[in-house]
Amino acid sequence: MELSQLNETQLLAVTWNKGPLLVLAGPGSGKTMVLTSRVARVIEESPTKKFRVLGLTFTNKAAAEMRERLEKLVPNLRERALLTTFHSFSADILRQHGSHLGLRPDFTILNQDADREGVLLDVIESLRRIDDEFDKSDVKLLPMIDRLREDCIPLDELKARIADPIILKKVAALLQGYRTEIIRTNRLDFTGLLSLASELLIARPVISRQLQAVYSHICVDEFQDTNIAQYRLLKLVVGKESKNLFVVADDDQIIYQWNGASPQRLRDLEGDFGVAVVQLPANYRCPAAVIELANNLIRYNLDRAAGKMPLVSVKTDVRSDIVRLKHFSFESDEMAWIAADIASRGDTELADCVILARTKRLLDSGLEALAHAGIPAVIPVRKAEFASAPCRWLHSVLRLANARGDREQARRICKAFYELEGIDIDLADVTASASVFGGDMLRSWFELALSQPALEPFTRDFLSGATKQIVDRFSFLEFINSAHQWFSDVERKLTNQGEDAFTDYEDEWKAWSELQRAVIDKYGRGELTLTILLQEFDLSQKVPPPPPNAVRCLTIHSAKGMEFKHVYVTGLAEEQLPSFQSIKKGPDSREMQEERRNCFVAITRAEVSLTLTYSESYFGWSKLPSRFLREMGLLKQSRVA
Repeated sequence: MELSQLNETQLLAVTWNKGPLLVLAGPGSGKTMVLTSRVARVIEESPTKKFRVLGLTFTNKAAAEMRERLEKLVPNLRERALLTTFHSFSADILRQHGSHLGLRPDFTILNQDADREGVLLDVIESLRRIDDEFDKSDVKLLPMIDRLREDCIPLDELKARIADPIILKKVAALLQGYRTEIIRTNRLDFTGLLSLASELLIARPVISRQLQAVYSHICVDEFQDTNIAQYRLLKLVVGKESKNLFVVADDDQIIYQWNGASPQRLRDLEGDFGVAVVQLPANYRCPAAVIELANNLIRYNLDRAAGKMPLVSVKTDVRSDIVRLKHFSFESDEMAWIAADIASRGDTELADCVILARTKRLLDSGLEALAHAGIPAVIPVRKAEFASAPCRWLHSVLRLANARGDREQARRICKAFYELEGIDIDLADVTASASVFGGDMLRSWFELALSQPALEPFTRDFLSGATKQIVDRFSFLEFINSAHQWFSDVERKLTNQGEDAFTDYEDEWKAWSELQRAVIDKYGRGELTLTILLQEFDLSQKVPPPPPNAVRCLTIHSAKGMEFKHVYVTGLAEEQLPSFQSIKKGPDSREMQEERRNCFVAITRAEVSLTLTYSESYFGWSKLPSRFLREMGLLKQSRVA
């Protein structure tokens, strides 16, 4: 493997062999290249070894990017490395060993709050039969229960967390009941994946030792985003004696405290593993003028790693207008100016521009201004489930194929099929007919569908073939390809008929295809099962790629890990960025420090230019300029109260 492209500190990290290592990697420092080069080096230097390298990160997109980079560096990657997310790795563990907890391998994953609330309501209903103090309104305790599970709080420690005796009693019962119910119904939520995987490894240390033997080298990307449940799982997989833990993090980019991330995790890491530290302060992304602002800003944060080096820009600035600060009277003027400025760059640069804001409300205002100026733009929508009728039908058929008695999936199939074909297949008929097939509602549905006299010929042909593919042979990838062709035929039939069954279908199919390709790349066609495909889909957001030549409008949280040539950070006013809540908590509060990190993340997305804007009024309320502008050195006189 060629290492000449690495700088001195990057090379030190890649070749480190003196025990656990923490790489403090600033934005734009090449951390992904360092991590993938590290994995490639470990594999290349152990060609006859049987161990695998485990790489953990937080999003399927990041894991797929690492796999793609590694495939270019190392052949036969799948046999020697598993690059995945914490949740997907937990699902792997529970598929293989979850029977010790009462789970079946084909468990489903609850990725919507409504489904999770439904589980809790079932628990409440059971408790009400023996104790009338419980009420349906107790479902509002779900966020508290989630946090307790994420923080790994055992039942005997709840009293230290909850002062109210009535709430304490209810939460204790609901915590226990929720765990029992998700196992009984073979349905896990995201937190349940982590907590039950850890519970399993604690109860069955032999499984933990087995994982440690298989994954003797472990790498973690974006470690600063871990919550307590994820860190507990990591410790159980790494073991106390491992010398091969490699962690990449940046305490200046912790912006998910609402999800359990905390600077404390880095201190825990140092205490638990005695990690050495290598810093990567060189920034290859941003111009020097941007790096100066970033350093000025982040030094005001108190809760940073000791000895944290300032960022150093590798780029040489060749323009004088790299950083611009613009001030307006109203947010409508602010957004109109941004739209006009982006338009002046020309059509070829639209996809290189991004508007970043603290809140979606401000982005909506920006999107409206861009539309008024005739500029294509998009706010990417993260969806846990597919919404178009074709993708809903296909997804539900696959789910029912995996659990033949799932009445809810049968209901969804009937509904989506009516939207596509205009033929109403009654769920009660499907249920009744299923008894003839031993409760197989999938076979029942296909039999009933094929019996409909009004079927289009091409639909009858498809359903006949699909019965063999998904009902009889379980050839789910072949079935998906056939379904895609059928959707094209149905769409042509519905053209100009005013039907909305295919609204968003094109974008959703792109998202489906990307997800499916990533899962196949990860597991290989030979190892891929329908259960794995469905679980990976449930763990992923259904986000289609952005339209070509469109300006993206993103919240700062969703822009983390991304980069753009031209960045517009809007709403740099008090109570916008920083937020009202952080100001209320105080200038040195953890909330204010996180808001500062938000701003730090936003400005360090810029590769060529950075435009910062603020107004005197937002949505009818007068605002002062953000304190962060003063801290960056852009406003010399403080106007912050």
